[in-house]
Amino acid sequence: MGNPNWVGLLAGLALSVAGFNAAGAAEQARAAMANANGESVGEVVLMQTPQGTLLHAKLTGLPAGAHAFHVHTVGKCEPPFKSSGGHFNPDGKKHGILAEDGMHAGDMPNIHVPESGALEIEVLNALLALDANLFDDDGAAIVIHAGPDDYKTDPAGAAGPRIACGVIVK
Repeated sequence: MGNPNWVGLLAGLALSVAGFNAAGAAEQARAAMANANGESVGEVVLMQTPQGTLLHAKLTGLPAGAHAFHVHTVGKCEPPFKSSGGHFNPDGKKHGILAEDGMHAGDMPNIHVPESGALEIEVLNALLALDANLFDDDGAAIVIHAGPDDYKTDPAGAAGPRIACGVIVK
């Protein structure tokens, strides 16, 4: 720890984790997540960082197992949540982390919910920004699917029905 480069790096990381950058407070947004019955299943807080958007999800009441976790193009969450449109994809890429011509800005790794149904995770999405593309006239949403994303099937990863949704708001 005697190396001054490490000190600067750690100080920058501490400011990032605290939610601040050189210009002051980081921009944030939230998505209150609900299931198809309208019951709360938690919240996702999105924070803009110099490396992309950090999503901090605190979720409860979800079925155990692997589930796709995406940003969708429309800020509307009417069950069965098809109202949220397709994946957020401002650059017109193919779907999937494994796609040679991918991935969508809304593609993220699967979440793995334990038997308790409760999960707290952080995911960094390097392609997502809290900008005018995300907050356009129809907004955007976070969606959790019944099954896992296969990371390759275009356009949605064969993840099955949508089981939870939350509109992203500033």
